[in-house]
Amino acid sequence: MFNFLKKLKQRETTASDQWCCIVMEDATKRLVEKTDHSQMSILEISGEKWKDFNFKSYKTLCYPDIDICKDKLDETFDLIIAEQVFEHLIYPHRAAKNVYSMLNAGGYFLITTPFLILYHPAPEDCTRWTETGLKHFLEEAGFPAEHIQTGSWGNKSCTIANLDSWIVYDKRKHSLENDARFPIVVWALAKK
Repeated sequence: MFNFLKKLKQRETTASDQWCCIVMEDATKRLVEKTDHSQMSILEISGEKWKDFNFKSYKTLCYPDIDICKDKLDETFDLIIAEQVFEHLIYPHRAAKNVYSMLNAGGYFLITTPFLILYHPAPEDCTRWTETGLKHFLEEAGFPAEHIQTGSWGNKSCTIANLDSWIVYDKRKHSLENDARFPIVVWALAKK
């Protein structure tokens, strides 16, 4: 148990520097930058990474303040962000439906999830999606298929390295070349 907690703490404190997240962080930032984000009201679920991104308004809620599987807020948002959250949910479909209902018309949902990554039950570790699976999952939650953009990144070396611990990216020795056979992380931006 001690090793797991140590690895989880390492992941939490260096998430944006992790080899497995470098490409995803850049790709999701570019997706949000393409929107009219300075005029958007934002809800970030279980995180504060996006708080300084120049949004019109920003709110963050973490479990247990909100259990997105069963709770929804009375207010609506232009963008809801859930990074590395949905793999931990017992009922992700319910949560996606709740997210959809809290979006304004034309609003966006940014979701990131792991695929080929270390099992990390904090408190649970339940679900993994490929790009295709994530797209269909979001479509089933109500998002039109033609308004869902997906992406993924990974390679064999990073997959193997991350089987034991979370590796901090070193541009001198770690490749960012993508190999579609090894998707470590998957993301999507879906528009209502």
